[in-house]
Amino acid sequence: MTDKPLNILFLCTGNSARSILAESILDGEGNGRFRAFSAGSHPKGAPHPLALETLKAMGYRSEGFRSKSWDEFTAPGAPEVDFIITVCDSAAGEACPIMRGPGKRAHWGVEDPSHVEGTEEERRRAFTQTATYLKSRIMAFINLHSTDSKPEDFDAQIKEIGVMEGATEKARKAD
Repeated sequence: MTDKPLNILFLCTGNSARSILAESILDGEGNGRFRAFSAGSHPKGAPHPLALETLKAMGYRSEGFRSKSWDEFTAPGAPEVDFIITVCDSAAGEACPIMRGPGKRAHWGVEDPSHVEGTEEERRRAFTQTATYLKSRIMAFINLHSTDSKPEDFDAQIKEIGVMEGATEKARKAD
């Protein structure tokens, strides 16, 4: 592994919950070896308040986020992207724009906690569960980059991460 941090872009349709959770968790756990970003194909305009609350409760950065379009990563001066990881099935099925960098892709689909209906406590639990699933994947990804794995092995291993506990049906069936 080089000394240059790897740029990881987490994509979701709305860029308000799952992708923002993943961005903050990787930034918090990556010890400077990764630079995490998030974006969406149809940004909602603002991060979901329960996503930010969940990040804060877990000890991760919860401020300074905004819901942004993936088009920002195609613009001049945008960072080169080493890995593009979709965290929602809708974004995984969309044609992603061409971004700068190698942009190796994987799908780590987990259910959208913002669609959970119920009491405030049930909704909070859904966000915490989603963050926990994403953190498990992120820790596996970090550990993958801490081993002597060869870069050519990364594609298969990163895709395997996507079928960990909590994976959507589409993620389990992804090639």
